[in-house]
Amino acid sequence: MTGVLLTCAAFSYIPADEWTNRITDALEKFYHDYPQEKVYLHFDKDYYAAGETIWFKSYVTLQELPAYGARNLYVELIDKDGIVIQKRIVELNEGGGAGEIELPETFKSGTYQARAYTSYMMNYDSSFFFHKNIRVYDPKKDAAAAARPTGGNTLGGDAAGAKSAYSVQFFPEGGDMIAGVASQVAFKAINQGGYPTKVSGTVSDSKGEKIAELSTFHDGMGLFEFTPKAGETYTAKTKDSAGTEKTFSLPAAKPSGVGMRVYNKGSRIFYLTALSNQEDTAYAQMLLVAQMQNQLIYKAVLNVAEGKISGLIPTKNLPNGIMQITLFKRDGTPLAERLAFVRNNLEEIPMIISANSVSKGPRTKTELVLDLPDANRGQLSVSVTDADQVEHDEYDNNIVSHSLLTSDLKGYVHRPGWYFRDTTENTLKALDMVMMTNGWRRFSWEKIIANQYPTFRYPYEQGLTVLGVAKKGNRPLVNGNVSFMVKTPVDSGQMIAMAPTNEKGEFALANIQFKDTGLVYYKANDPEKKGAWIDVSITRHFFELANPVKMPYPFMIPPPLSTNVLKSYLTTVNEGNVVNRRVNDKTIYLKEFNVTSRKPTQAETIDKRYASGMFSGDGQVFDFTTENPVAMNVFQYLQARVAGLQITGNMNEPQLSWRGDKPQLFLDQMPVDVQMIANLPITDIAMVKVFRPPFMGGFGGGAGGAIAIYTRRGGDTPRDNTVKGFELYKKWGYNVVRTFYSPDYAVKKPIHELPDKRLTLYWNPQLNIDTIQNVARFDFYSNDFSKRFRVVVEGMDVNGNVGRVEKIFE
Repeated sequence: MTGVLLTCAAFSYIPADEWTNRITDALEKFYHDYPQEKVYLHFDKDYYAAGETIWFKSYVTLQELPAYGARNLYVELIDKDGIVIQKRIVELNEGGGAGEIELPETFKSGTYQARAYTSYMMNYDSSFFFHKNIRVYDPKKDAAAAARPTGGNTLGGDAAGAKSAYSVQFFPEGGDMIAGVASQVAFKAINQGGYPTKVSGTVSDSKGEKIAELSTFHDGMGLFEFTPKAGETYTAKTKDSAGTEKTFSLPAAKPSGVGMRVYNKGSRIFYLTALSNQEDTAYAQMLLVAQMQNQLIYKAVLNVAEGKISGLIPTKNLPNGIMQITLFKRDGTPLAERLAFVRNNLEEIPMIISANSVSKGPRTKTELVLDLPDANRGQLSVSVTDADQVEHDEYDNNIVSHSLLTSDLKGYVHRPGWYFRDTTENTLKALDMVMMTNGWRRFSWEKIIANQYPTFRYPYEQGLTVLGVAKKGNRPLVNGNVSFMVKTPVDSGQMIAMAPTNEKGEFALANIQFKDTGLVYYKANDPEKKGAWIDVSITRHFFELANPVKMPYPFMIPPPLSTNVLKSYLTTVNEGNVVNRRVNDKTIYLKEFNVTSRKPTQAETIDKRYASGMFSGDGQVFDFTTENPVAMNVFQYLQARVAGLQITGNMNEPQLSWRGDKPQLFLDQMPVDVQMIANLPITDIAMVKVFRPPFMGGFGGGAGGAIAIYTRRGGDTPRDNTVKGFELYKKWGYNVVRTFYSPDYAVKKPIHELPDKRLTLYWNPQLNIDTIQNVARFDFYSNDFSKRFRVVVEGMDVNGNVGRVEKIFE
């Protein structure tokens, strides 16, 4: 997709006129001064189980081109209550970045939503963030439930059509029905789960006379036509596939106005306007504007007296994507609006994947080749999964459907990849119904024409930034400076910097880069009086705060997996978790004998150092002396890390529940209340130990288990003589991405004696391209049991064009 569109039509019979220029100039200003970013994430799988890792590759564009200047991408995993359970800052490079989210074995099963956005995108409607609903399973409990005949089909949630309750929404073409003007009315039927459902029925007037019939054409959508009368009301009587009958009211028709019809003929789009009253001088002159990617591509003045009420918009030289067609009155008021999809070529980046060699045997090597167009440059990511145990909907949202369709629409589009399967008449007809039943609102015409543009509250970030204010007493430190020393434990890195203060005492240490956690030591200096006490307050970045998320995107339960696939998948994950625990515990089980002797783990060492009496022994230990966690407090840290423990609400006063009772809280083995723990700085904590219910010996019975927090002792707080006189602030850094484990069975290693239960056989977020031969090669070894595997490659070139290929090898 090109970032700059060429105007596709001459602006015929349009003299220089202030009223038309006022409208088109507003669009041009929005395009140039308020560029739009988009984000897409490619995941290795569509669903996961506790103990697995979510691998993803991000693609970020600015004005439809790779966002070369962007550096920070924020990725969150959110539960159904809007609580952020896991989050990462992904470092971007040339519009792409890799990341991962580890799901502990204690991770609670359920439906979550992955959300991704940049700071700059927060200046606009959050509906245009990237969202994806992801199901996470409990490999033990859900596998047992799947084995039961009565419960196996319910674990994935409600499928489309599973609920008999439904609703039908109606969308008159152009926005309104106009009395006396023939109107096309699109409709969308959805069930209680939010998925499309089939309906049929009739439309009648207030006298009960049938004036139209309706029936769904594709995924709950349909279309009918009639001419509404002034003062009349209309209702639709519908029946779904389960036989449930319902009655819905249609939107009221306006007594006067202008209707607009659009006919998408592929190489051209024909539009026609119709007035309810030809003598109404309020609509004597109108302006029709078409835009794509916030760029003007067509405009025409319509003069009713001269019979100029229709026209053609050539589209064959335009890229794929959504066109917004808007009809205006002379005063700039929008009268009607319609979306149309331009579809000129099926593939932006054609890819062909083939095999040099495919081996079906256990732990054997497969070599694949990806052929690309000539002179292709850009980024590619590839996922290879077990095709029998990892189901995948080939028409789910992907990089092509997201880039060209869903990233510009408000509302849920079911299986958007289906609309890019071909260019047959039925596919294009259904795609046009999507245009009529979904909103497009990256900006409001009324606002930008009135010179009301978005306010930039969040910057275009090109690195990590530390913000704050320095004061001398109650007065700001003017023209002073704040000294910084930033240390990164993950790589033993260190940097020294200085930031000046302005007339308000504000300072910014901008565009720094580090992984994991940065230990930011700081102090302020007064140029007028050396050694003066200066108070420095750090402004917390929005990503470091623990605020519940308002969910603009439908939080729907993904359709269920087939019972046999789900049972096999979860059994394999459970077995794989056992293998991973052996690897992590340094316990390698060989065929002839096993080696179980090992040194105490760090968690065992810290537990022995701090816990005593009834707090010693069993319990889940979290060692803060080595982890350096970044969280608002210990409650935010523990969210979703302990199976069965529910922590909800405001993290300053959270609600705790475990098996219906409140867990007891202890600080250094003394009972305390929630507020004391919530206010305890996480930097003061050495260890957290969690005891499952019941906690024997606890005060009051311990039916809800217990959480014991231990503050640091001497020797557990690192001393750094290089930062004397500095204060410490822990800053969240970029996600440290592990290398995906891809065994090489050509080399014998002790670890290869363990079972191979991998379900993602290969993941590469940055596939290398041979620019001489225009191919990308990669190879991998199969696991112990795979017979078929699915390969998915997605990518974006330097011009913002996107492509995708999916193939099953067997």
